[in-house]
Amino acid sequence: MNDLLSDPTSEKLSLAEIRRLPPAALAYLGDAIYELHVRRQQLFPPDRLERYHQQVVGRVRGSAQAKLLLMLLPHLNPEEQEVVRWGRNGCGRPPRHLPLADYQNASGLETILGYLYLVNLERLRQVLALTDVLAEAVAKQEG
Repeated sequence: MNDLLSDPTSEKLSLAEIRRLPPAALAYLGDAIYELHVRRQQLFPPDRLERYHQQVVGRVRGSAQAKLLLMLLPHLNPEEQEVVRWGRNGCGRPPRHLPLADYQNASGLETILGYLYLVNLERLRQVLALTDVLAEAVAKQEG
């Protein structure tokens, strides 16, 4: 199967260039990566589009991402935790329907995913695989 994470850019960015990006830009990228990852995971077994949508929204909404980040943090190295803190602090104003803490945590998750996409695809794959395991554990607890 073709790997969706095989070629992030045609030209590699330096670490210095990536660190000059605002955290919101990395979160923007990370949001797209995470949603695409979750959509891909939900394709099997085949189902109706409405069911796909419900499953994806259940995992990508801000409150779910916030919970996921809290479970993921112990598995991140100190550099990755610093990127998460940077993303939390640079996220801006939350939408009205989401508490500030959830918005900050969801932004932290999206920021680390965007960052890893640009600097370390193998680590990104590991983190995404771990999010799948953690999300499944949360679903079993809630269901």
